[in-house]
Amino acid sequence: MSDLQMDEKHYFEKGWWTRKDVRETAIIWVVLSAVIGYGGSKLQTMAMGDPASEVMENVIRIIQIFTWVAAPVAGLVAAICVHALLAKRHHGDNPPPESDHQISKSPRASAAWIVVSGLLCLFALVVGLIALEQDTENLFDQEAIHVNVVGQQWAWNYDYAGTQGVRSQVLHLPVDKAVIFHVTSKDVKHSFWVVQMGIKIDANPGYVTETAVTPNKIGTFDIRCAELCGLLHAYMQNKVIVESQADYDAWIASQPNLSQTDPLAAPEEGGA
Repeated sequence: MSDLQMDEKHYFEKGWWTRKDVRETAIIWVVLSAVIGYGGSKLQTMAMGDPASEVMENVIRIIQIFTWVAAPVAGLVAAICVHALLAKRHHGDNPPPESDHQISKSPRASAAWIVVSGLLCLFALVVGLIALEQDTENLFDQEAIHVNVVGQQWAWNYDYAGTQGVRSQVLHLPVDKAVIFHVTSKDVKHSFWVVQMGIKIDANPGYVTETAVTPNKIGTFDIRCAELCGLLHAYMQNKVIVESQADYDAWIASQPNLSQTDPLAAPEEGGA
């Protein structure tokens, strides 16, 4: 029996977990999974800024959970690639004996991969549905204030339903009070995105979409258009000022009454 045949027989008779290449790949897998999990869950959420609502806190939490759950899968693929690039090279016309790896023909391995993938998909579905239900609770808050949001190239206008025709281009909201946005567009499709509050919804011409949030942090935060809407899309952004209820009421009282002069002033509460 040739040395090649003996090496091949020896390679496949040993338990696959005892092989050097498997052990090396496993070590790389563990390291890369930790790096991907930590880096993906921390760095990208740090770049998103401090959350200004419970919705955004849930978004960050879900990103961290999904990243850690997906990290072993990404780490395994990356580990196999890294080991393949760094391992010894094979020369010759014939493939090396270990190229016909038993795991590629194993029904158990195939079944395990399908089951694990299915469980991951089910986990993502259940967690996503739970988060979606939590995020939509504000839409049913009877005490919520209503703001009608109108997008147009390249600005946002805010009408405060239930007031004396108050309108602004900088959004004002009271802290710890639910707000429901009724969003539409005058011209092309836009996307209303309150960055640090974690809400984003399309603004469609001739149609009103709704989203809701409860700001839980006083401060000034970013509003942007998240849909490519023309030449000056990048400049279609402004601010939302979250303040105490007293400051919000004082600001509303200080605004001019547009309901007598402007036909586009805010309709009654709940309207578009």
